[in-house]
Amino acid sequence: MDLRTLFYFVTVAKEESITRAANSLHITQPTLSRQIKDLEEELGVKLFTRSNHHIHITEAGVLLKQRAQELLDMSQKLQDEFKYIDKQIEGNVYVGCGETIGIQIIAEIFKEIQQEYPNVYFHIYSGNAEDIEYRLDRGLLDFGILIQPANLNKYEALNLPSSDRWGLITQRNSKFAHYKQIERKVLSNEPLICSRQAIDQTIPNNEFLDWFGDSYDEANVVATFNLAFNAGLMVKANIGHAISLENLIDTSEENDLCFIPLYPVLEAKHNIVWRKDHTFSKAAQLFLDRATAVCKDN
Repeated sequence: MDLRTLFYFVTVAKEESITRAANSLHITQPTLSRQIKDLEEELGVKLFTRSNHHIHITEAGVLLKQRAQELLDMSQKLQDEFKYIDKQIEGNVYVGCGETIGIQIIAEIFKEIQQEYPNVYFHIYSGNAEDIEYRLDRGLLDFGILIQPANLNKYEALNLPSSDRWGLITQRNSKFAHYKQIERKVLSNEPLICSRQAIDQTIPNNEFLDWFGDSYDEANVVATFNLAFNAGLMVKANIGHAISLENLIDTSEENDLCFIPLYPVLEAKHNIVWRKDHTFSKAAQLFLDRATAVCKDN
């Protein structure tokens, strides 16, 4: 098994067709079919099931696709780092980021660096904390932007001068729509839709759970989410009220939802994190230096 074979496999998985994949790779169909067959024999599993006109990836194939893509991403990242190692500051910086307005600060740093170093390129991976930590731990990202609550114990971290406000997302015709703020006592027995990360009781110093206090054990959490957009759809479907960060869900009149801040006010702080043993490229180190300056100035 080599990287080229894995690249062939991933291409077939994406195209869902040997013919289309062969055309994309500029190789013959028999050659590609033989490569996939050899890979299946080497692993001792079926990677695809075949019909007259289509192929369908198996459960084993899904797992291999994920692992193969990680290896291919890491290979590309490694090539990039050595490509620029003896040159001036240039190359690629990989940053994972959750849903937050805090990305505005990161975008300003990107802009500043690219104006001075036009051959530095930034690549954003969007996901929740679990996704970002997974890729950080495997060296696929240089940095992650995490939103509290998050476990920072295994990372180096900077505190960004930004935060998001927590509040209740509810329908505009709900009994809470006229409230100016939401206290925890009024949420008793109400159907709540919460972020899985926010209610993770294994996270140290979880300020979200601290806001609820002892009453969280009696909270009626009917659904959880990892992407706020989906939470908004659940609220519109009348499943419950979502507790979410501000500005992530469309609360315009056209969408028939509204945002009501929690009281006492609860804000989610933002952190730039990186692996403690991570070795930075010149471009990544430059980003860290600029980010550190921004955090210290605030």
